[in-house]
Amino acid sequence: MISRRAFLSTLLASFLICLSWFNFTSDAFALGGPQPPLNQPAPQFTLPTNTGDGEVSLSDYRGKWVVLYFYPKDFTSGCTLEARRFQQDLAKYLNRNVQILGVSADDVDSHAEFCDSEGLKFPLLADTDGTVSQAYGSWMGFISLRHTYIIDSKGVLREKFLGVRPAIHSEEVLARLDELQSA
Repeated sequence: MISRRAFLSTLLASFLICLSWFNFTSDAFALGGPQPPLNQPAPQFTLPTNTGDGEVSLSDYRGKWVVLYFYPKDFTSGCTLEARRFQQDLAKYLNRNVQILGVSADDVDSHAEFCDSEGLKFPLLADTDGTVSQAYGSWMGFISLRHTYIIDSKGVLREKFLGVRPAIHSEEVLARLDELQSA
């Protein structure tokens, strides 16, 4: 039997996840807070990862492009679909010198189970207190919103996607990477 508190928490999380599906493209109306500016250094971070390597920092990927995607919760339908699409296209990202990093408020153990369950070969980072999600304007009190950021090989934030659609998002990111890398 599920407790009333757990039920209400799940209901609220579901509502917020549904809200994050809307594509709020204006920073003034973006859920989660102010967005970091484009063409400026991306907010730095260090977070624990599911890979068993301890912590991962954005600076670890200098010289590579980074797709930093925030998502609400491991094992939910939209988040699973989004992760599967990134995994399905992983070779395309690697060929473009791009590292995918997923971030949510779930802990390292949840991320490890999610990666094992879905065969994910890219790191998921545990932002359990929401500090990094807040720095990227992707925090909704207790979950990360579905936002994605492209960071170039010098650590500069080059693109942001707010309120993404999981089924087609990886294709959108790859198309935008092609434009940015050929400019």
